[in-house]
Amino acid sequence: MKKRQPLDKKDQRPEQANFTGTDNPRHLRAIAALLRRPMPRESLDKEAGCSNGPELVAELRRRGLETPCKRIKFIDRDGQLCRPGVYHFTDSDRRKVNRWKASRQMGSIDPRLAAWLAFAGVCAVLMMVNF
Repeated sequence: MKKRQPLDKKDQRPEQANFTGTDNPRHLRAIAALLRRPMPRESLDKEAGCSNGPELVAELRRRGLETPCKRIKFIDRDGQLCRPGVYHFTDSDRRKVNRWKASRQMGSIDPRLAAWLAFAGVCAVLMMVNF
């Protein structure tokens, strides 16, 4: 298996510098999971609802997140030494995701406020019907 070569800063494409976000449900679940804790591929598959975690991480990388994979030493069920990878967000990734989440909130209404406004509208209609 080929090892992915790290990109130099000068080789980095402009779209990799900024995370512009995503609306893909699998991406959103993977981001939420990786914000909570580092995860091995199998756990990320389960959390995101996919069966190809490395491709999911590659998609996030193409969107501008680093999402490195740290190889750990592990003993498998047969007693053999193996080196599974654990994906995690860097501090830079966390800042990018939090900045994106904040900008996403700026242009929209809080869901709780929307629910209260809908409730108030229904109450107003019911009051008008009863009078």
